[in-house]
Amino acid sequence: MLVYVHGAKCIGIEAVPVTVEVDITLGIGIHLVGLADAAVKESLLRTVTALHAKGFRIPGKKIVINLAPADLHKQGSGYDLPIALGIIAASDQRVLPGLDKYLVMGELGLDGSIRYVPGTLPMVELAVRSGCKGCILPERSALEAVDFDETLIYGVQTLDDVLRILEEKDDPSDLLIWNTACYGEALRLEKERPRREDYMDFADILGQESAKRGVEIAAAGSHNLIFLGAPGSGKSSMAKAMAGILPPMTREESAVTSKVWSVAGKATGQLGLMRRRPFRAPHISASKAAILGGGSGENILPGEVSLASGGILFADEFCEAPKTTLEALRGPLEDRKVTISRLKAKIVYPASFMLVAASNPCPCGYYGEGDRCTCSPGQRAAYLSKLSGPIMDRIDIQLWIHPVATADLIQGRKGESSAAIAERVRRARDIQRERFRDAGIFTNAEMSSKQLERYCPLDRACKETLERIIDRLGLSARAYTRIIKIARTIADLAGEPYILPAHLLEAAGYRFLDRRNILEL
Repeated sequence: MLVYVHGAKCIGIEAVPVTVEVDITLGIGIHLVGLADAAVKESLLRTVTALHAKGFRIPGKKIVINLAPADLHKQGSGYDLPIALGIIAASDQRVLPGLDKYLVMGELGLDGSIRYVPGTLPMVELAVRSGCKGCILPERSALEAVDFDETLIYGVQTLDDVLRILEEKDDPSDLLIWNTACYGEALRLEKERPRREDYMDFADILGQESAKRGVEIAAAGSHNLIFLGAPGSGKSSMAKAMAGILPPMTREESAVTSKVWSVAGKATGQLGLMRRRPFRAPHISASKAAILGGGSGENILPGEVSLASGGILFADEFCEAPKTTLEALRGPLEDRKVTISRLKAKIVYPASFMLVAASNPCPCGYYGEGDRCTCSPGQRAAYLSKLSGPIMDRIDIQLWIHPVATADLIQGRKGESSAAIAERVRRARDIQRERFRDAGIFTNAEMSSKQLERYCPLDRACKETLERIIDRLGLSARAYTRIIKIARTIADLAGEPYILPAHLLEAAGYRFLDRRNILEL
């Protein structure tokens, strides 16, 4: 008897259908075909043991299991459950009338329990597009998809739960993920979790008012930012405080970021879509593959640039990182996506993140702070040579931070709180969301050249101001567009519908590395 079970495979952040075909005929042996990797081939032993544990028998006939399409490589342990169901149905040990109505994925334990599998969100989207009645997933996997109400999502713990759904003899609504005890516990923990994590408040960062203004603009428009300054000047503190002023993600942003985390297996047990913007801070020793993503064959996982989508990628000690890794950021910073090519696969992951970099200006760290620097001009030039022109062109806002003045430090004058800054950032983001409602982007930093012409018209005074800025600074075409984008964000913060010359002048002030040689500062 030939039966079909619907499964899926994730390619990037999208899922494609995989049909598990099981046929039992005269002969002997179990044969698994369909370009399965080692984890899938091992599933036969897990599946047989789990079926025995649940009182099922393995027919003494030839069992052929095909994972179609046969030219697509299959990875992971998620095909255990579809294979087990196929054997049960094909051997007539149970009648499963609902077998072809659901998308089913899950790893089997030897006792018949069902364990977490990654990639839930793309699979649920596939089920909705394919017109399936619903999805049957491990309980912890199903928690990720509780925000999808377009289809039925069952969260199961054992093989018995799955059979109960597919036999359609009684009402299995208690297995819907929204009705499970696991969901209730996750919801309770979500409500008890503090709204804000332990982000540093800007009110606790003394002084640095001009730098805080640059940080606010960067957060409002999702602009890339770099801090240069001596050790202890507050670079890392301000970078970490930025996470506390970013607005919550929109549903569209959250869906993209959540799918990346789901495919990477980082969203284990998470309740629904991500609500907090990610803050990723990889160590400077991270490899190029860890930053961009990689893997062998078709099993390509997202890297830090993709996991930071919609949020912040913080690169501390930027100049200490390997130059090849820094230069590899060029593509994601410009295209807001990363393409990973292998001999047998080509995967595209989103990478719409905000880069926040921090670096000392020289090896000793004290250049620009009186006579404290002990580095020679050659050492400074060699140290800063990693900040190549193409990389700096892609960093919108450049801030030089000096240590806090002694008077501010002793008197402890506090500035504006993160809550006040976050409210202005939220209003600016709301303006951008309305502006780009039909454009497929969310922030000013994401605008293309054509969108720049449409959404950032300049009057005669602005064009003359911009011409003087470009002639004086000798900026590249990319830096020219960056200034306009920053000016648009400054105008949004001020509530202005159009860019004014003052906005362009302030935006140009954040491109000091283009204005002169940094060694002359």
